[in-house]
Amino acid sequence: MAQGKFLSGYNCAQAILYAFGPDLGLDPETALKLATGLGAGMGRRGETCGAVTGAILALGLKYGRGGQQDRSATEGAYQKTHELMAAFERAHGSCSCRTLLGGCDLQTAQGQQQFKEQDLLHKTCAKCVQTVAEILVPMLAPAPAPAA
Repeated sequence: MAQGKFLSGYNCAQAILYAFGPDLGLDPETALKLATGLGAGMGRRGETCGAVTGAILALGLKYGRGGQQDRSATEGAYQKTHELMAAFERAHGSCSCRTLLGGCDLQTAQGQQQFKEQDLLHKTCAKCVQTVAEILVPMLAPAPAPAA
């Protein structure tokens, strides 16, 4: 579902949060809006991959600290974030959007042209979205029921 949303024209962060947010209590429209600025490494800055940051938001929905939790929830969310990022780095070598795109600077017209000419949308980004989705599935799965 995430890769399909991405390939339909939404950014990487939106695709991930749209795919996983509703099962965590976030309506789809809010998911799309919330993740908009994270695409292309945070507003095309080439920072952390948007698929990864979208996933971090999803992890926060499941494991994050709200008003009724103590600080231990923060540590749990940080641990899940570390697990996600380490797994992504093992698969792709980096969490940096610009590194993943071979140095392509999406803030410039030249970089955007290079992105299109090299078909990085399909060759790199779609694969990153798919990887993140595959990592998230078990991380967000409900805990098994205790044995009776």
